[in-house]
Amino acid sequence: MAASSHAASAAAYSARAAAAAPVPPVASGASTGSGAGAGDDQAALLRAVGLNGSSALVNAGAAAAGGDGSSGMEVDRVLHPSGIVPVLQNIVSTVNLGCQLDLREVALRARNAEFNPRRFSAVVMRIREPKTTALIFYTGKVVVTGARSEELSRLAARKYARIIQKLGFDVRFTDFQVQNIVGSCDVRFPIRLEGLAADHEDDTSFEPELFPGLIYRMEQPKLVLLIFVSGKVVLTGAKSREQIYEAFEHIYPVLMEFRKESVTGYNPPQQQPAAAAGASAQRALPAGAAARGALR
Repeated sequence: MAASSHAASAAAYSARAAAAAPVPPVASGASTGSGAGAGDDQAALLRAVGLNGSSALVNAGAAAAGGDGSSGMEVDRVLHPSGIVPVLQNIVSTVNLGCQLDLREVALRARNAEFNPRRFSAVVMRIREPKTTALIFYTGKVVVTGARSEELSRLAARKYARIIQKLGFDVRFTDFQVQNIVGSCDVRFPIRLEGLAADHEDDTSFEPELFPGLIYRMEQPKLVLLIFVSGKVVLTGAKSREQIYEAFEHIYPVLMEFRKESVTGYNPPQQQPAAAAGASAQRALPAGAAARGALR
């Protein structure tokens, strides 16, 4: 319960950071809802999942909006029948250091640490390798976010614990747990979100005026999926990468059912180029002048 409460506090901090941070620019020509592009996907998924808290997570969101992770690699068709392997973008984990901390002392003596108790009741600390951000609470609970794998998340947690230990605190590395895994992929075809929402109304929420993606709440495994019309899919709420893979293989046949077919056999009228139109107008001027002279 304590770890969950601190993870919730971390999510609240990320949400406030997201509100204060500028929204990434939306790709020109993209429209909310049926025509959302990669720019919409990137900005929307960052706001929805709450990943604006650090530059590492912004980069993870950009990768989620831009790639499927399956190109250039051999795919195990037994484990991934769809042929698509979701890419892990962010791991959120918690660890208990087993002692109470003086946060002001930690912020003063540690590098790359900041503490503003009026804004948030935890020290925000960052390291470069692996590139992660930690929220350190006075109770000794630490929330680590930004890692791209479970192993890197554990390594980062141990590095934060070592930093605190060097400051003179009696640190013990205990109760390490992965609280949330965010993955993403691209099915490489557009999706009819309106039809998907109509046929799965008990499990979905789709309000294009507020958010360009469809929210699909899966019961088994218990995950939340953000599905965009462009074919981008974000999976969040998993405790292991196996749950990410299982959830995507469950949703892939559903997405295939609502695949948006391209319109063929339609040839839009050809517009006359501006230069040609100007030349035609110039040629028409003498004829018009001669007609006006004849009338006089």
